[in-house]
Formats: sequence, structure tokens, C-alpha cells
Amino acid sequence: QNVGCRTLSLSAHVGFDSLPDQLIRKSIKHGFCFNILCIGETGIGKSALVSSLFNTNFEDSPSTHFLSSVRLRAQTFELQESNVLLKLTVVKTVGFGDQVNKADSYQPIVDYIDAQFEAYLEEELKVIRSLFSYHDTRIHVCLYFISPTGRSLKTIDLLTMRSLDSKVNIIPVIGKADSISKTELQEFKKKIMSELVSNGIRIYQFPTDDETVSEINTITNGYLPFAVVGSMEKVKIGDKMVRARQYPWGIVKVENENHCDTIKLRRMLCTNMEDLKEKTRAYYESYRRCRLEKLGCRDLGPENKPVSLQEVIEAKRREFCLEMERKEEEIKQRFVQSVNEKAAMLEEAEQQASMPVLTEFERLMRMHQEEELKLGEKKNLLEDEIAQFIEKKAITESIKSQVSVSTPVVSWKTQGLQKVSADA
Repeated sequence: QNVGCRTLSLSAHVGFDSLPDQLIRKSIKHGFCFNILCIGETGIGKSALVSSLFNTNFEDSPSTHFLSSVRLRAQTFELQESNVLLKLTVVKTVGFGDQVNKADSYQPIVDYIDAQFEAYLEEELKVIRSLFSYHDTRIHVCLYFISPTGRSLKTIDLLTMRSLDSKVNIIPVIGKADSISKTELQEFKKKIMSELVSNGIRIYQFPTDDETVSEINTITNGYLPFAVVGSMEKVKIGDKMVRARQYPWGIVKVENENHCDTIKLRRMLCTNMEDLKEKTRAYYESYRRCRLEKLGCRDLGPENKPVSLQEVIEAKRREFCLEMERKEEEIKQRFVQSVNEKAAMLEEAEQQASMPVLTEFERLMRMHQEEELKLGEKKNLLEDEIAQFIEKKAITESIKSQVSVSTPVVSWKTQGLQKVSADA
């Protein structure tokens, strides 16, 4: 109770007891919203269950098993029951558990939930905001579908629920529960709850503090996880058409509590819809607190004194200005250093350009003399090569002249021998 607030009794009727009626009329006029996240393997019956829960055939395209990563598909529908409007958003996982490496299958789901929190926070922090008409996309409940193996939870189930239990209300359900016997189903439920407790995973518990629903919620908590069966097909039983799944061995009625827990789940969702929203706001407050703390916002100052938001913004502004001044000073110093370096280079270039012409002439003369020496050396080498070539040429010509003189004598001798041989 507020300190200093006095309680008084009225002497006559005033009329503010109509405030609840005003809120009801305003809420009915504005409508309500509810967001459901369905997580489960492909083909486990997510679409069929959602259609069965709301007695509406939601059109949804079939999913494939060959996606490289997990994706989320969101669809929003407007439903009306009596004069109450409900904007229902159903978010389903696509390709969950189909990858070979399932280590990070839960990450896209975590990112999606955080993205909805971030979008709401951005709307809150706007200068001009309209939260009353804002479409709240924060996830209010997560229906986590467990495969009806009858053995135990898979590793991917434990990892996913552990990463989500601090961000969303998790209600575990056993999909296609008609595929195992009732005895196996009860044992499977006990094993699932035991594994959740031993792994420290928190699931949503229906509240028991409200006297109007405490008894039914206490009983319903004992049914967790719900064994559900979904179907929009109608089968004729006697004179009635009921939603059911027909098998060669019999018929499973979707809306029969002796056959499955679909009706229990529907009743609990509708009865505790506002509590689910309240718990979602608590999860959002935790996210909001962490985000604002990262931004440097605090409620208490250094001396544990209350700090207003204006003071926090002003402190952040001063801190930002100091940081900008520091960076500006660094840029100035770099600019001055660069200017000094350029000035030094220009001064050196000017000194080189202002050298006496004589010095430059002497440098060219030295280069010319060095070139003359090199050319003289090359000239001497060429003259020696020419002298050697002339000497070799003279020797070659003398050898050729000697060969030309000796050739006729040999021919004459050869003719004389041929003549002597003929006379003989």
C-alpha cells in the first residue's frame, strides 16, 4: 500500500465503479492479439494442431526436408468469436532437425525471439510512439513438439528448450500421440518431465494463485506434457460428424479427452492467455534491462542516488562529446604531423633546387670525364681486337696462296704417270 494514502468511505454513489466496464468495452473495440511459436520436426503435425485448436483451417504450404538451415515462417490471421476480435500470429519452424549438423539449429529461433523484443523496444524509445495501435509480435507461448519415440528427449530438444526457457513460455507437447499406446505414453510423459527437471529446463506452469482457476490449473499441470492429435478431417460416427483420424483398427477423436489432450491444451491456452502475456512482458523486461545496461543507462548513480533518465542522457551526451573531442584532437595531430612532413620534403627539394649552377656543371663534367674514360677503355679494346683480326687475316691469306701454288704441280705429275703407263 502507498504510504500516506488514506482510505475513505463514500456517503453516496459516485460512478467510478463503471471503470471495469469501460475497460471491457475499450478492449473489445480494440481487439486482442496472441502469438504462438510452434517448434518441431517437419511432418510432426504443427499445422494440424493449430487448426484443431482454433477450429479453423489455416492454409499452409507443405515444408521440405532439404533446407540447409532452420527458417521461421510467420502468418497472421484475424479471428472473431462472438464480438471478440483476436489477431492471431502463428510462427512455425521450417526444416528443424533436418540438417546433418544440428548443433546450431536453435540459434535462428533465439534470434527471431530477440528480434521481436528489439522491435518493441525500438517502438518504446521513439519520440513519437503509438504502443496502443502497435502490432505486438512478441511470442506469448511456445508449443514445443516432441517426437513420439517413447524413449527419451533428443539432444536437440534439450539444447533448444534450454536456450529458450529464459525468453518464452514453453509448453511441451507430444505430437501424433496416437502412434504409441496409452501405457507407453504415460511412461514417456514421466520420463520427459524427469529429464526436464534433471537438466534444469523451466517450462510454463499454469498459475495456481488465482482461486477461480487454481483447481483446474493444478490438475492440468499434472498432464504436462500434453499428448496431442490434430486433424481437420471429419468422420461420421453414428449421426454426428466429428474431427478425427481414422485407422484400420479404429478412430481417434481429436475432441475426445479420453483419446488425447488437445481439448485440455485449447482450454488452458484460452483460460490463461492473459497470464501468458504477463509472463512474456516479464521476459521482455529482462531483455530490456540488459539492453539498456549495455547502453550505459542506470537507475542509481555512483552514490546509490536515483538518477533520472534526463541525467543519464546528459551524461551519455557529455561522454560522447568528450570522445568526439578526443578523436578530433587525434585527427588534428595527425594533420599537423602530415603537414610538417610535407613541409620538410618541400624544404629539402628547395635546397636541392637552389644549389649553384657551377656545382651542377662540375657534377656533369665529372660524369662526362667518367664516360670518356669508359669510352677510351672500350676504344683500346676494339683496336686490339682489330689488330688481332688483321693479323689472323694475313695468316689466312698466306695459307690460301700456298695451297693454290702447290695444286698444279701435283696435276702435272699425275698426267706424266698416266702417259708412262699408256706407253707401256
